[in-house]
Amino acid sequence: MLLNNETIDNLGIKDYRIIQKKEGFRFGVDAVLLGNFAEIKKGDKVIDLCSGTGIVPFIIAGKRDIEKVIGLEIQEELVEMARRSSSLNSLNGKVEFIKGDLKNLKLLEEMGKFNAVTVNPPYKEADSSLLSLNEKERIARFEIECSLDDVIKACKILLKDNGKLFMVHRPERMADIFETLRKYKIEPKRVRFVHPDIHKAPNIILIEAQNYGGKFLKILPPLYVYENGEYSKEINKIYGRE
Repeated sequence: MLLNNETIDNLGIKDYRIIQKKEGFRFGVDAVLLGNFAEIKKGDKVIDLCSGTGIVPFIIAGKRDIEKVIGLEIQEELVEMARRSSSLNSLNGKVEFIKGDLKNLKLLEEMGKFNAVTVNPPYKEADSSLLSLNEKERIARFEIECSLDDVIKACKILLKDNGKLFMVHRPERMADIFETLRKYKIEPKRVRFVHPDIHKAPNIILIEAQNYGGKFLKILPPLYVYENGEYSKEINKIYGRE
């Protein structure tokens, strides 16, 4: 089940485990927060874009009463790794991973419509700092294979009317995100800022938007990762430590 330079890590959800590289791309707190932020209803058809090693689909499968969730990822090695994790957790048939490019409009149209789309896209525009990273990290962190516009356009194609988009990103890109969402008539509905601790500015933003939704935006209470030098109660709950 494991290849060289890989580990099996416990997700704290129904004893689910995930295969990751010891070095290189590994999921972070942002993906975990997205999986918990997404409000998925029983029977919803769900797809996760930029799925990586599959962390968001596994969280959704473990915490939501759904029949199936699909993960779409462009990097073949990560798709293969996610499929092994699915087998490891006996989730074949419930969690499916597809290698594909979200800019492939024909592929998206063939996949049909979904009640919910989740996405943890590359956060940064390409610049010289990406030269210090390996290829997989460059693709995961920088808008090399897909831009913000590409991501939201893909969501538009995949969402049913009134379907929900759940995204994790960086606060400094919020204006760009809202502008692009409205370009495709996907209306921001809920926003939550995530702070490293109570004394620091937010470094993560969680966004819910609705396809053809009405104009009303709710700002949720902030989420703090650390409080008084220790993980906050909410973070411990999200990670299954309480």
